Amino acid sequence: MTPEFKHSSDQIENQARQWSASQSQSFLASRLGEAGLLGPPNQDALATVFPPIADYAFLSDCENSCLVAPTGAIEWLCLPKPHDPSVFGTILDRAAGSFRLAPVDSAVPAHRQYVPGTMVLATTWQTRSGWLVVTDFLAVSPWYRTGDRSDLHRRTPGDFDARHILVRSAVCLHGNVDILLNCEPSFDYGRADAEWEYTGPNYDQVTTTNPDFERLTLTGDMRFGIEGRSVRARHRLTEGESTFVVLGWTDEAPPSTRAQVDTCRAETSRFWRDWIDGGKFPDHPWRELLQRSALTLKGLTYAPTGAMLAAPTTSLPEQPGGQRNWDYRYTWTRDTAFTLRALHVLGFDTEADDFLAFLGDVLEPKGRTVGGVAKLRGDLQVLYPVDGDTALSETELDHLTGYLGSRPVRNGNAAYNQVQFDILGAIVDCVFEHTRTRDSLSERSWRIVVQAVETALKCWRDTDRGIWEMRGEPKHFTFSKVMCWVAADRGARLAALRGDKERADLWWSAALEIHADVCDNALSDKGYFAQSYGSDELDASLLLLPRLGFLPPEDDRIRATVLAIASELSDGAFVYRYRTDVTDDGLEGQPEGSFTACSFWLVSALVEIGELEQARTQCEKLVGAASTLGLYGEEIDPTTSRHLGNFPQALTHLALINAVLHVIEAEQRTNGKSIGPAGSPSWWSAAGKDDRPNPIP
Repeated sequence: MTPEFKHSSDQIENQARQWSASQSQSFLASRLGEAGLLGPPNQDALATVFPPIADYAFLSDCENSCLVAPTGAIEWLCLPKPHDPSVFGTILDRAAGSFRLAPVDSAVPAHRQYVPGTMVLATTWQTRSGWLVVTDFLAVSPWYRTGDRSDLHRRTPGDFDARHILVRSAVCLHGNVDILLNCEPSFDYGRADAEWEYTGPNYDQVTTTNPDFERLTLTGDMRFGIEGRSVRARHRLTEGESTFVVLGWTDEAPPSTRAQVDTCRAETSRFWRDWIDGGKFPDHPWRELLQRSALTLKGLTYAPTGAMLAAPTTSLPEQPGGQRNWDYRYTWTRDTAFTLRALHVLGFDTEADDFLAFLGDVLEPKGRTVGGVAKLRGDLQVLYPVDGDTALSETELDHLTGYLGSRPVRNGNAAYNQVQFDILGAIVDCVFEHTRTRDSLSERSWRIVVQAVETALKCWRDTDRGIWEMRGEPKHFTFSKVMCWVAADRGARLAALRGDKERADLWWSAALEIHADVCDNALSDKGYFAQSYGSDELDASLLLLPRLGFLPPEDDRIRATVLAIASELSDGAFVYRYRTDVTDDGLEGQPEGSFTACSFWLVSALVEIGELEQARTQCEKLVGAASTLGLYGEEIDPTTSRHLGNFPQALTHLALINAVLHVIEAEQRTNGKSIGPAGSPSWWSAAGKDDRPNPIP
């Protein structure tokens, strides 16, 4: 090609792209206008454009995760790590990229379910001419790395590993069905459209060529066409016929035949079922819900480091159209510690091993030693990226419309450097419970305990931001003080277990002092524990006091606190964190939905204080509010039962596990069935709960 011709050709191509972009923008503008998306956001119109949060399905391979809309479109996928920019981001902006495989003329499926015991999604479609089942999964396979070691893995490798591929297949069950594939990635939160090229002589494989982003490869048994940023295919399946497509972000060869795809699905199913089979679940109608929550928590783990995501999403609103939109694609130290307690109860101890190792990594960075002894970092952060690096500062993605017009859309979370004392108690309690099940306490875990307890003893008299990460003025939050007590109390028992009498006595004395201070300063005039010292406001975090053993469940102060929250901070079965109109959280009284984890905390607390009938009634209502796939968002609107906030949320699912088990075990005790404690009592008896002295008022 001559330079002159090439120059002319480039001009024509650029003009064509500009025309195409202008036409697309014009078309989009007209559609937005029809939907009421131009000008101030119209919530009713937006609700017809964005699927309800609860209608999304969650897929994971324990490294990456994605959300699948009921339309069959992948609307959220971040690569290569969970906190990295999105490749498919339609959940936050309808122009930010998606990947759909579904019938041509259908947008509403007949049925959706997870294949039992797995994270494999099966969607059944009925069309005017036939029936179709589409199966989606992020593949996991037996360990396949035969060359160099992985740069990501810091934990002990298991028998399975993520394949870094998304597999989608379709089978016609009856008649014939025309299916459409439309894969249109848009990198960097929709700011850079994919550029594709064919690889090989046929139409069955394409790859992206964007130099600054993760390379994607699309393989399948359909004939692909490249149309701008999109790869499209259309194919008619008749009864018994099938087709597949594989999206990969790895150099490993993807499955290229139907037999290989079937093998891949079988291996992925085996991974999830082998894991869930290792749990201890009651023979009860709620067993399936417990297992789905456990699988969700497992799916939120990041296997290479042992960290656990709070949620796989960012900026799904706590109030549609509002500003309570946060980035949860990180591991919260407190939430993960609470989560592992729930997994312990179900018999999943390996995840706790890995998370404590992750904490060791961030507190004792490799290579940082003084005199041959590991040097700890100064402060433990509230949250970390799952790879253990320093958390990103919070920025706003102004180019995105946000889910239901809810802005800002945030990247990063400014809470990472907040002062929150409650995380200290959560960590020590996590090690405490882990030690009870493992009958051992590693030196690394002990160093974590020492740092957390000593920090708690230095700072417990100070103000902080509290469990809810208030962006208003710091206060003496009651829950933070209680968790400092937890740090000292559990630390003293662990010190006694190690024979460290000096620390055990010092920490136990500190625990008594903190306990007395809370009892003297946190009680309201009505006899319940208030949100902060000198306040009469209620706070749902105090529903955890019975579980933490701060006072006996039958204590009048505990009962008054639980019943006051049930009466004044609840809307039926749904519990709010606090009153946003009177609590200075830095957001000027903006409303929010009920906090689903708190709703389940109330169930557990009611069981603890002996209100079993009320607890079961509450639990049944909350179980009925689950999505059709058994998932929960961060919050629920009590009026509409609409799920709000980031989805699915780890804290909610762990609270569900604890609450449901509380109800089941209490009913079994009432029926005369004995339930023994988990773990071995022999080695642990020196520091067990039953041996706790009782000098505390």
